[in-house]
Amino acid sequence: MTDTKTETALSSDASEVRRQKLAMLREKVGDVYPAHFHRSITNAELSEKYAALEPDTESDDVVTVAGRVYSSRNSGMFMDLHDATAKIQIFSHKDTTPEEARALLPMIDLGDIIGVKGKVRRTKRGELTINAHEITMLTKTLLPMPEKWHGVTDIEVRYRKRHLDIMTNEESKLRFLQRSKIISGVRRFMEADGFMEVETPMLQSIYGGASADPFKTHHNTLKQDMYLRIAPELFLKRTLVSGLSDKIFEINRNFRNEGVSTRHNPEFTMMECYWAYADYEDMMDLVERLFADLATRIHGSTDFAFGDKEISFKGPFRRVPMPEAVKEATGIDFMSMKTDEEARTAAKAAGFAVEKDWTWGECLAFIFEEKVEGTLIQPAHVTHFPKDISPFAKEVPGEPRLVERFETYCNAWEIGNAFSELNDPEEQRRRMVEQLEQAHARGEKDKQLDDEFLDAMDQGMPPAGGLGIGVDRLIMLLTNAPSIRDIILFPARRAKAD
Repeated sequence: MTDTKTETALSSDASEVRRQKLAMLREKVGDVYPAHFHRSITNAELSEKYAALEPDTESDDVVTVAGRVYSSRNSGMFMDLHDATAKIQIFSHKDTTPEEARALLPMIDLGDIIGVKGKVRRTKRGELTINAHEITMLTKTLLPMPEKWHGVTDIEVRYRKRHLDIMTNEESKLRFLQRSKIISGVRRFMEADGFMEVETPMLQSIYGGASADPFKTHHNTLKQDMYLRIAPELFLKRTLVSGLSDKIFEINRNFRNEGVSTRHNPEFTMMECYWAYADYEDMMDLVERLFADLATRIHGSTDFAFGDKEISFKGPFRRVPMPEAVKEATGIDFMSMKTDEEARTAAKAAGFAVEKDWTWGECLAFIFEEKVEGTLIQPAHVTHFPKDISPFAKEVPGEPRLVERFETYCNAWEIGNAFSELNDPEEQRRRMVEQLEQAHARGEKDKQLDDEFLDAMDQGMPPAGGLGIGVDRLIMLLTNAPSIRDIILFPARRAKAD
C-alpha cells in the first residue's frame, strides 16, 4: 500500500505525462478540444438497433459514436467507449484502421473523450464492436480516472467530487437517473390530477410558512435585507386567493440554516400543493395515489426493498391519531387530561424529561417523537396533531386541542405534512401575532408579521387542503439510499482543509 505522499507523487507524474501527450496532440492534430462533433447514434441506440446481429458478422453500416475511454487493451487495439447511455467496444487494427487514426492510439489515455467512425460488427464472442475508420480527439483529460472496478470508495471524495463518483459507480449513476425520473413523475402526476404548476419567490423580504432559521442576505439596490425562503406556503396561499386555479403546486428549493445530517441538507427539494374545497383527508388520498404511482414507475410495483426491509406503498396507509398512537406505545392517555400541568406530571412520572413551561400539546408531541416515530416503518398517516404545535390548521370538530393535520411517516422518517388549512382571517392574524411574540421572546428579532399575506387572507381564501412532501427523503426511500447526500448531486460540505 502506498502512503499519501507517494499517491500524490504518482498522480502528479501521471498528470505530467498527459500534459506531454496534449502538447504532442496539439502539434499533430491542432484543435484537441473542438467545439462540435456530429454523433449519429448513442451506444444504447446502437445496442438496440443491432441486437439481432449474429456473432462473427460485420454489417455494411457506418456509424459515428462519441464517449469516454474507460478501458484499453493491447496498446489501444481494443477500447471500451462509454457515453451516458451504455458502452461499446472499439477495434483499431491495421486491416481496418488507417495509419493516421492508429497513430493517435499511444496518445489516448483512460478518461479521454474521443469520437469514432466505423463499421458495426459483432465479434466471435458476441461483443458488439465498431471497426474504427476514423478517430477524433474531442477532449484530452489531464487527470487520471479512478480505477473503474473499485470506483471512488472514499465517502468524502464521493461527495466532493461527484463527477468521479458517477463516472465510476453505476449505483450512484442509477440513483441520479432515478431522481430525475421521480421528480418528473411527481410533476406528471400532479398535472394529470388537475394541478397547475406555479413559481413563487425564493428570495423574500419576510420569511415565513414554517419554523426554521433562514439564510440572510442584502439587496443593494433595494437597500434591504432579504432571506432565502424556508417555505413557499404563504405565497402559494396568496395564489389560491387569486383564483388563478383551484389546484396549484410547486416543486421548489427551500433553504434552512440549521443542522446537517443523513436526512437534512441546508437546501432541499419540496413539493407543496394547495387544493381548494378539499381537506386533509383528501390530501391523504392524494399522497397514497402519488406514492403508489412513483413506486410503480421506479420498481414496477408498489412494493420495494429498502435496506433489509420490504416497504409497501400500496394504499390505503394506516391512519392513527397522535394521542391514540402515544397511548398504544406508553399507556399514557393524554385525552383524559385537562391541564398542561397534568400533562407534564404524567410525562415526568413515565420518565420523560419535559420542560417546566411545556403545554399539553408539546408534551404529547415530544413523547410521540421519543416512543412512536421510530416504530413507523411501513407508511402511515399520523393524524390529529396538537393545536399547540400546529397554528395554521383547522380544529378537529368537537376537540379544540387537536387540529386536522397529518404527517406521513415511512422508515421512521417524516415524508409529508398536510393540513385542512386555516382560512378564517381573524383567527389567522391572532395566531400569527402570537407566533411572532413567541419568536421575539426566543430572540428571533428578524421575524416580522407578513401583512401582505394577511391582507390577502382578508380578501378571502377558500377552504383548502395543503400538503408538503419532502422529495429528497422520498427519493432516498425509492432508491435505497441510506443518506440524503447520496441523492443530492452536490450536498453541503464543510470547507476542505488545506
